Amino acid sequence: MTVQGTALIGLGAMGLGMARSILGAGIALRGFDLSATALDALAAAGGTPGRDVRDTIAGCDLVIVMVVNAAQARAVLFDDAATDALPKGATVMLCSTMAPSDARAIADRLADAGHLTLDAPVSGGQVGAEAGKLTVMASGPPAAFDRAAAVLDAIAGPVHRLGDAPGLGATYKVVHQLAASVHLVAAAELLALGSKAGCDPEKLLEIVSGAAGSSWMLQNRGPRMLTEDPTCASSVNIFIKDLGLVLQTGREAGVPLPLASAAHLMFTGAAAMGHGADDDSMVRRAYEVMMGAPIVARPGDAPPEDAE
Repeated sequence: MTVQGTALIGLGAMGLGMARSILGAGIALRGFDLSATALDALAAAGGTPGRDVRDTIAGCDLVIVMVVNAAQARAVLFDDAATDALPKGATVMLCSTMAPSDARAIADRLADAGHLTLDAPVSGGQVGAEAGKLTVMASGPPAAFDRAAAVLDAIAGPVHRLGDAPGLGATYKVVHQLAASVHLVAAAELLALGSKAGCDPEKLLEIVSGAAGSSWMLQNRGPRMLTEDPTCASSVNIFIKDLGLVLQTGREAGVPLPLASAAHLMFTGAAAMGHGADDDSMVRRAYEVMMGAPIVARPGDAPPEDAE
């Protein structure tokens, strides 16, 4: 299927990586973000910055939405009647993590306007976005998959086709975030315990990363947890939001989620300490406070107590 124009709304850490992967595949791309710095980065990569959402998506028959949540997705699509600028039958590819009910509601509004929805949340972080190796969990009609095929080839490794109904992609992504959050918090907990008990945290990370206790989150976030002030690739607040969706899905399904609840408390604790906008690996700070000892020795810190 020939695509007449492609636009991407949301040029954060992952959105900008996706934009670069799309442009690197030779696909012309228009983009918009509230950040002037992000728009400059898009232009430097060969993309065309828009003046606003409506200007960016006008005439495009594929629009990728990579914003923080469902509220922002509604705002960019429906405020100022932005989707009226789309040709009839355009496809909107929702890549944001949101509740399945929100994905369905947005798809219904788009269908009423004569447009298709590809419910296509992604996983893989900034690294996966920059490498064009994101995991995509997608549902939607075959025509939407066909129109997005070239973009999916550019941004993704595995693309999981989960059916025709919007909301299925969102459901798989929300459940995935349970595992991601619990593994991330477990990484912080084991490093905090090991450090307090007398292990060298770098050696501990090396050992566990190559043994049965390893996880993708430990290998990816563990090194950041041993860094004093890691660059933010995904924030503590993002996981608070995503875990809220996990817990909401659990309530709607009538399923208790004790591990997700515990992880939510730890991220909320880190945010209460002022780290909400910091890299999600800074959840370690909540453990450092509880254990009374740092994972990473910082200037002025007292050495940890000897293990008994």
